Amino acid sequence: MIGIVGIIMIFVMVFGGYVAAGGKMGIILHSLPYEMIIIGGATAGSFLLGNSLSIVKQTAKDIGKVFKGPNWKPADYRDLLALLFDLVRIARTNPVALEEHVENPGESTIFGRYPKIQHDHNVVELICDTLRAASMNYDDPHQVEEVLDKRMEEANHHAMHGSHALQTIADGLPAIGIVAAVLGVIKTMGSIDQPPEILGGMIGGALVGTFLGVFMAYCFVGPMATRISAVVAEDEHFHQLIREVLIANLHRHPPNICIEVGRQNTPHHVRPSFADVEEVLRGLKQDTAA
Repeated sequence: MIGIVGIIMIFVMVFGGYVAAGGKMGIILHSLPYEMIIIGGATAGSFLLGNSLSIVKQTAKDIGKVFKGPNWKPADYRDLLALLFDLVRIARTNPVALEEHVENPGESTIFGRYPKIQHDHNVVELICDTLRAASMNYDDPHQVEEVLDKRMEEANHHAMHGSHALQTIADGLPAIGIVAAVLGVIKTMGSIDQPPEILGGMIGGALVGTFLGVFMAYCFVGPMATRISAVVAEDEHFHQLIREVLIANLHRHPPNICIEVGRQNTPHHVRPSFADVEEVLRGLKQDTAA
């Protein structure tokens, strides 16, 4: 919602200020279709030229993050702590029973309680692979911690491809706008015998290209790239929580302590309260006892 408000403000303030200062929209509107064909076509072509098909698809998908925001909400962090508590507790009491949940999380009753987490392939794979490694006696906390760090670093690098691609386009848009403006000047020079009022309109139309390149770069594409980067960094906290809990588990801390370590290492604005987590864990213990 706030992204839509920002777009409205941009248009109102930029073009409203231009008109209020006595500017005429006619020149911009007349040149806009032709300039957009040049700038938009060159931008799209250079984007396709400089990126693989997978990055193109990822970038198109990432644009939705500008308006939707982070994927993981505060309630999801509470659910993740509950899920990890169940898995860690089973790993301590009955490692054989854990195997069915780790090997087939899609059919797991424990993962099934949290469908949003269950449907996220990266999160489920991160949890299952780490627990599976521990069950194979690859349980040196420092080695596992190093592996997890490298894995999350690679995942974060991949997730940032869309933001980097958009930022590259934002950096190039002003120059593409100049290309459109130069073409407009060339066109104007071919009509040098026209009266001053016609030449003035043609020069004004040419400058629309420069305006559009700068306008799109700094008011839209650049901010979108920044917003996607911020959302990716925000969602990374979800993976960090998994890392903290599972590493604490390898240090053989009690399950409750493992969960508290993860909770306290979660950013404040998405961190569930101690009372909320205790209530959820108490309910899980009662279900198991029943």
